[in-house]
Amino acid sequence: MNERRNFLKTACKPIVLAALGIPILEACSTDELSSNNTIRNGPSNTEPKKPITINIKNGLFSDLQEVGGWMNYTTEELLLVRISGSEIRAFDNKCPHQGNRDRWTYDGSQFTCQYHNNSFSNSCSGSLTCYETSLEGDVLTISFD
Repeated sequence: MNERRNFLKTACKPIVLAALGIPILEACSTDELSSNNTIRNGPSNTEPKKPITINIKNGLFSDLQEVGGWMNYTTEELLLVRISGSEIRAFDNKCPHQGNRDRWTYDGSQFTCQYHNNSFSNSCSGSLTCYETSLEGDVLTISFD
């Protein structure tokens, strides 16, 4: 039993650091530092996504009816935010840091991934991939070109 305990004490630290060292170091990244397009755009051999249309009067999208409203639309892997009466922005909900999609918050100007508290601007010039949108009446169209 003592041999096993000694082995675990000496072998586990290097193994854990080797396995987790890079993710731990990457946890310090920020919006300004995370601008590598290859991370957030994924493989280049995938077919382009077809445009989608959303009726924001649908109850599922009620948060988008007011300026400042937002939602994590996980079915389509999108973060949606109402910027003004005539503009809704759509972003890929994949965190540029580690690729997580399901735990986001929004403070009115920045999305924060709750896995490592990395924050990303709601502008289309930030680290989150931004998609072209058009809003005609209550119908939002998102293009993935």
